[in-house]
Amino acid sequence: MGGYHPIAIGDQFHDRYRVVHKLGHGTYSTVWLAQDRKFKRYVAVKVCTADSNPRELDVLSELASPQQNQDTSPGRTVIPSQQTQGVSLGRAMIPSVLDTFNIRGPNGTHVCYVTTPARMSLSEAKDESYNRLFQLEVARALVAQLVIAVEYVHSQGFVHGDLHYGNVLLRLPYNLDQLTIEELYQKYGEPQAEAIRRFDGKPLPLTIPSHAVIPIWLGEASDKLSLPEAKILLGDFGEAFSPAKQQNYESHTPLINRPPEVRFEPHKSISFPSDVWSLGCAVWNIIAQSPLFDQYIISGDDLTCEQVEALGILPPEWWCQWEGRHGRFTEDGKPMNRKSYRSWEDRFEDSVQGPRQEEGMPLVEPAERDAIFSMLRSMLVFRPESRATAKQILDSEWMVKWALPEFEKCRLAGQRNG
Repeated sequence: MGGYHPIAIGDQFHDRYRVVHKLGHGTYSTVWLAQDRKFKRYVAVKVCTADSNPRELDVLSELASPQQNQDTSPGRTVIPSQQTQGVSLGRAMIPSVLDTFNIRGPNGTHVCYVTTPARMSLSEAKDESYNRLFQLEVARALVAQLVIAVEYVHSQGFVHGDLHYGNVLLRLPYNLDQLTIEELYQKYGEPQAEAIRRFDGKPLPLTIPSHAVIPIWLGEASDKLSLPEAKILLGDFGEAFSPAKQQNYESHTPLINRPPEVRFEPHKSISFPSDVWSLGCAVWNIIAQSPLFDQYIISGDDLTCEQVEALGILPPEWWCQWEGRHGRFTEDGKPMNRKSYRSWEDRFEDSVQGPRQEEGMPLVEPAERDAIFSMLRSMLVFRPESRATAKQILDSEWMVKWALPEFEKCRLAGQRNG
């Protein structure tokens, strides 16, 4: 028992939701576009694997009812009016659960919950673009919202646990509900399915669907995304936890976003600073063409090497513990192979300024570049206890002067269009 529930186009859930297309899938769920017959609207139905932990649903339910005085994360104190506004903005960037139910199938019982459909992830938007860049004003607005959302999650006592730009979703800039199913198919294409066959030619067991549905594409290439369209939802809370209630010694964040303490302090429970490290990596990914650390690394030693090149030598006890430094760095942290060495500044030129110049996009001016560097370096500090908090990041020069003003423009444009 366990695994995914076999689903086909046209299936009915809960005597109410008719499956019309596939939106995507993850390690512990598949997500389907369905028509809610009760309210005559389109919704996203997330069907969890039978062996998954329904922790995400519990976390989303708690985040839906913000506790004004929760704020168990470290950081500055804010006055009530500022706190109320921040809670309201942050709460709006977390998916709302519209309905929940269970279904039984050949693989067991599956928890299902219903949310508003999203357009695409930031990762998918970049994959659709040849140059893998967001316009600069769009990148600023996206980062501002992501930091606001993370600060809200932390203020409610939760660590997200899996921050990367693949879990940042863009809202639909239009209302799908105006379309009939036939019109939806005319606009975006009918569901395409690939037959599933066993290598040995034997019949499929009932636990496996006969066809795999190719997800619908509702998105846009990253460089074509306009500022009014740049409104996000922070998704996938399957790894979220409350440090006040449980200890967590593992991180399932993609390796290039994984905080170093997971490797060098495995006996210590991770907490809010682990999110801040991953958030810093995600911020770089949004501003830049490619990740801060090489996306093709395959081992912990490769990752640590990238981190040391970009950020400097590890804390002394970590440095001595890291056997992989031999043959790569001198004892004082200098790289032995200068030809392959890439400093922080090199990475910024190679991944931010160079690609933008080639595409004829505005470059990051020196004052803004320095402010970005200052903010990111406060997040990507090796010792977790020395990292900035999400609240402190919101107060950083770059957020105040560049990112938050673009988000305000985005918000006002949405109000005018709405």
